[in-house]
Amino acid sequence: MTSAKPPEQCETMLDVRAGVDETDRELVALLVRRFGYMDAAARIKADRGAVRDEARKAEVLDNVARAAEEVGLDADRIRAVWNELVEQSIAHEFERWDEARA
Repeated sequence: MTSAKPPEQCETMLDVRAGVDETDRELVALLVRRFGYMDAAARIKADRGAVRDEARKAEVLDNVARAAEEVGLDADRIRAVWNELVEQSIAHEFERWDEARA
């Protein structure tokens, strides 16, 4: 259950900050789930070379840019954010792949 006001109902910077903080907590929870999928990928992929998949990365970035455009967000800005997310996800997957086979 959300306690923060929706953006259009914010009247003070305290309202805005409460909304941002709550949204950040929700995003972290989603990142836990996303990185869990990276853990699964590291477990499933037999070849370390399969961890970095540039075609899949491009597909993910294209998908998110398209989704951003559909809701009126700047596709290039969202693509840049996701590029970093994907790179960090790949780094995480490499670490988990190596740990599983050490």
